[in-house]
Amino acid sequence: MALTVAIQMDPIESIDIDADSTFVLALEAQKRGHALYHYLPRDLAYLDGRLLARVRPLQVRRAHGDHFTLGEPRDLDLAEADIVLMRQDPPFDLAYITATHLLEHVHPRTFVVNDPASVRNAPEKLLMTAFRELIPPTLITSDRARVHAFRAEHKDIVVKPLYGNGGAGVFHLPPGDENLNALLEMFEDVSREPLMVQAYIPEVRQGDKRIILIDGEPAGVILRVPQVGEARSNMHVGGKAVKESLSERDREICAAIGPTLRERGLIFVGIDVIGPYLTEINVTSPTGLQEINRFDGCCLEAGIWDAIERRYQASRDA
Repeated sequence: MALTVAIQMDPIESIDIDADSTFVLALEAQKRGHALYHYLPRDLAYLDGRLLARVRPLQVRRAHGDHFTLGEPRDLDLAEADIVLMRQDPPFDLAYITATHLLEHVHPRTFVVNDPASVRNAPEKLLMTAFRELIPPTLITSDRARVHAFRAEHKDIVVKPLYGNGGAGVFHLPPGDENLNALLEMFEDVSREPLMVQAYIPEVRQGDKRIILIDGEPAGVILRVPQVGEARSNMHVGGKAVKESLSERDREICAAIGPTLRERGLIFVGIDVIGPYLTEINVTSPTGLQEINRFDGCCLEAGIWDAIERRYQASRDA
């Protein structure tokens, strides 16, 4: 089937074609004969019941310095598109939330991936709290006294912004570290949002696993290893990807969360696992496809498009 695919993403000229997952999703869609259009979240407009996007026809190719061609801009009524890929990077702020509300006006008639209501209702660090048995000891609060009590119980803790991404603002506070009060003051000065506080997982020194799930099923995994002297393994802060395989515990975690992901229309998801614990469920703009493809000799984006096309056809037949 030849589909009209609108990709809501960040500026395409700024992406790293050797690492960006949206880029290979676009390549695979183009290979299948789908017509591609690119637009930025700020290009959305609601007008008299219609959801418009100022789009530009898009062609992509794996050529450094010449990886895309954009046509002339025009308004596209997204109700006339077949698929919208919502792939802009976090932060998960009010602009992001607004985009999910707007896209609900066309979904599922225009099939939005991932489901915009589910993206809004499943922030990375909050959805995992529905699976208490899978996550480390966790506190979400704005109450300093509760943070101190949690630290008194668990000694070694990690403090992070609830809606942060890419490892930004993540602090490891081992026993004896005297910076907790100053850290809480800093967070209070810049945000009214609660913090997430977790017991430190020592296995993070060996790395954390990024597992890709396609329509609720595990499809691939890499291990992201932190630099020496760094507690964060995110690629944005220098983490190194290495080949990995799924453990029995990883499969248990995927089996536990898979039905919820499928039910919520979360087709492309990346989860983070440290040691035996689930630490995030990434539903906004998951990454990791190209790294896994290189290690495993696979093409995860083809599996994602198979799932999208299958779901799209089912929504037409319903």
